[in-house]
Amino acid sequence: MSAISGMTGFGRADGALGDWSWTVEARSVNGRGLEVRFRGPPGFDTLERTAKTAGQAKLNRGQVTVNIQAKRAASGAEARVNREVLDRYLALAEDLAERGATPPSADGLLSLRGVLEVSEDEADDAEARGTVEAAMAVTLEQALDALKASRDDEGARLTPVVTGFIDAIERLTAQAESEAAAQVEAIRERFARRMAEIAPDAPGLDERVFLEAAALAAKADVREELDRLTAHVASARDLLRQPPAGRKLDFLMQEFMREANTLCSKSATTALTGIGLELKAVIEQLREQVQNVE
Repeated sequence: MSAISGMTGFGRADGALGDWSWTVEARSVNGRGLEVRFRGPPGFDTLERTAKTAGQAKLNRGQVTVNIQAKRAASGAEARVNREVLDRYLALAEDLAERGATPPSADGLLSLRGVLEVSEDEADDAEARGTVEAAMAVTLEQALDALKASRDDEGARLTPVVTGFIDAIERLTAQAESEAAAQVEAIRERFARRMAEIAPDAPGLDERVFLEAAALAAKADVREELDRLTAHVASARDLLRQPPAGRKLDFLMQEFMREANTLCSKSATTALTGIGLELKAVIEQLREQVQNVE
């Protein structure tokens, strides 16, 4: 038997290669469908596609956020000033200073684009960056695997809770069946009492009471609702054995509640009404838990 999974979870994995190191965190919360959001370091453009493809392969529902934080250790590469570019900036600064502008500082000049050049080392070329990106993709998969395991753990905790509510619905349905069998007699007695109060000496009263009571009992017949509730219980158990079941269970909760509402509206006894109200409360509790099922 397959186990259901939840939609809330967290996964993390760390990686490093050369002077690069990174951390991947994957989180998910409930969602009607699957949405994968990605945020990663600049310059590693294919990782977003990797995250979405891997997320779709491993997960079925939920809002998933994948975040990669990467940093690079100082490589010891040499820096030099591009004199030609600097001279152009200085000439422009001198012209602006003559018009009243504040003269630039040394650190301000060095921060200008093209003034300071860092010699490229092996880790900066396209091939080396592609190798780092491939390593990050492996770590990303590991983080998503950890997220899936976390969601599976949530599903393992959800299973007995969901099963318990389904068992309670089955038990209450059986109680309703027993109580419903007494509805016809209860309706007949109630109607006979009222008729006797209104017309105690009317001839043929017993026959009319019986016919009217039978008509009322037909309107109050809840056997179809109880049969459907029993069928829904069986369907819910089947769905738990065939995950992912979240969407179908969502729909089934609506059907459960529809039958419980009809049962309450047709009830002719206080006891049956009480069972119907308890059924509705349990179904609502089950619906809240089903919202967490993938």
